[in-house]
Amino acid sequence: MKFLLRVLLNAVAVFFAAWFVPGISIAGPGTALLAGAVLGLVNAVIRPILFVLTLPFTLVTLGLFIFIVNAICLALVAWLVPGFTISGFWAALFGALVISFVSWLLSAILVDKRE
Repeated sequence: MKFLLRVLLNAVAVFFAAWFVPGISIAGPGTALLAGAVLGLVNAVIRPILFVLTLPFTLVTLGLFIFIVNAICLALVAWLVPGFTISGFWAALFGALVISFVSWLLSAILVDKRE
């Protein structure tokens, strides 16, 4: 049940990013749900590997390279999900920031505090 809620929250965050960030487009709600599920899987599997591989860059930039890792993960999701497109690096970077913020905000509001 928690996984489905996270997928739904990610889908809402992807929809908001497509509405807010120029250069990100999404075909419809089904595509947003698929993008939310793939984003959850990429964040669970690929992102930790990228984090470990880029740890020296992250340390040198005092953690700012994490934003680049998030943009890479979002671009990978756009590459994997048909109907979800990102026009370039800056759109991916701002989209990753918006998705992270909206997902965090919705999780803080909707997810049970007892976790």
